[in-house]
Amino acid sequence: MRIVIPIYEGVDLLDVCGPSEMFNWAGYQVDLVAEVPDRVTFNNGFTIEVPAGLGAPQPCDALWIPGGMPDQLSRLIHGPVRTYLDFLVAQAAVSTYVCSVCEGALLAAAAGLIDGCRATTHWAFLPYLMQNYPGVKVADGHPRFVLDGNRLTGGGISSGLDEALQLIAMLSGQAAAENVQQTTQYYPDPPVGSLIPNVLTSPMPPWPPAG
Repeated sequence: MRIVIPIYEGVDLLDVCGPSEMFNWAGYQVDLVAEVPDRVTFNNGFTIEVPAGLGAPQPCDALWIPGGMPDQLSRLIHGPVRTYLDFLVAQAAVSTYVCSVCEGALLAAAAGLIDGCRATTHWAFLPYLMQNYPGVKVADGHPRFVLDGNRLTGGGISSGLDEALQLIAMLSGQAAAENVQQTTQYYPDPPVGSLIPNVLTSPMPPWPPAG
């Protein structure tokens, strides 16, 4: 199995590394490709060397679109250079599943990949998704992930772990997913019990940026 994860400056660390860990334990090949190859900086300042650029799309079992910093999302969505979105469109056409986690759903929506589909994203960005992409059917509540056909979208950040297990179950079967769960000891039991807030605005900045 082969998973393609296209990353960019300001991408969220857990959106990439958490699912990659799950896929690794499932025995999958994970290919990171970068909008600008070389050193990519995550949203928390960590860096990673990614020598592969976006390049020509290659058939894969899943395209995994991560979220990231709002200013970088806005640049990718609204900026004059659409290299990243064009890659998503081309790669999605040769991918068995198209997946996004967290604000990656905004990138998928901007590329037209989830029009007519039920989908979710991080709670803080639901208003932006609903206001700007009316063709996307936002799922009620705050599900960890939503599957609609071959489109799999995840909620905020940590939801990518659940979503990755769902993808493994679809690609390799329930037993394989349960084996990964056991190996990674993924049995969440957080010591806090906060509630997801309802919001009317999102952190997405205006475009073009001020100044």
